Amino acid sequence: MCAIEEVEVAPAAEVEPSPPLPEAPSMAPPVYADLGKQARDVFGKGYHFGVLKLQCKGKTETGIEITAGGNNAIESGMFTGNLETKHKIPEYGLSFTEKWNTDNTLITEIASEDKVAKGLKFILSTAFAPQTGKKSGVLKSIYKTDGLSVNLDSSLDLGGPVVNGAGVVSYKSWLVGYQMAFDTAKSKLTKNNFAVGFTSSDFTLHTYANDGAEFGGSLYQTIKPELEGAVDLAWSAGSNITRFGIGCKYALDKDAAIRAKVNNSSQVGLTYQQKVSDGITLTLSTLIDGKNLNQGGHKVGLALELEA
Repeated sequence: MCAIEEVEVAPAAEVEPSPPLPEAPSMAPPVYADLGKQARDVFGKGYHFGVLKLQCKGKTETGIEITAGGNNAIESGMFTGNLETKHKIPEYGLSFTEKWNTDNTLITEIASEDKVAKGLKFILSTAFAPQTGKKSGVLKSIYKTDGLSVNLDSSLDLGGPVVNGAGVVSYKSWLVGYQMAFDTAKSKLTKNNFAVGFTSSDFTLHTYANDGAEFGGSLYQTIKPELEGAVDLAWSAGSNITRFGIGCKYALDKDAAIRAKVNNSSQVGLTYQQKVSDGITLTLSTLIDGKNLNQGGHKVGLALELEA
């Protein structure tokens, strides 16, 4: 009889389960003051009516950012200038900003971010006018986390600080915000605002109600990669006045863009922006009063921005 050898069969290797797919990271919503910012930028950025503007930006070898500029009002000839320096210390999460303007006001800001807690930022801002000796200060705090942004500010006034607070909550694509201001000296609520919005990758809707007396909203949409459009609407219960405007921005190419806007007062704003070369941008603006085309009163503006 033949002997039958037993052959040991190695156990099958266990198959490890595939790791779960990473979830899409949640993001903090914008702070209350930035709700509807995309639409406001369409109506506000790039327009310099009635002024000649020069702005220069640069950065030193040590990392100090310097911004200097000035505006000259064409009609009155009044000139205003400003100078700003900013120094960052990333390893400590600190930044120091100093500002000066031709009103002879000195402003100093010290900011600390993500050091006390992740997403928490503190800003101490002080202002001093040497001619009058007037001093003021504000302590600001901003906290951002998944689905929530909160900011709380307080003026540094021993006679009774004014406390400003706001919060924005996001759920999927919806945003709900509240903003308030409380005068501790008078024990009175001086601001009571609500906002509701909807946002997606190419569309933003923002509505608000301020103190139960002013209501409005804005709509922003990226129609095409080179074309942005916005609509703004507001109504005041006290004066029963309605404001309405439509604006757009069209990029002709990577170096040139045109902007246009019109409101229900028949004011038409036009601007052409051209990047002349690296670090040099020229902007021409005009505001046309459609109700008085033949009577003048139209405004023009020119801005030159230099960045090194």
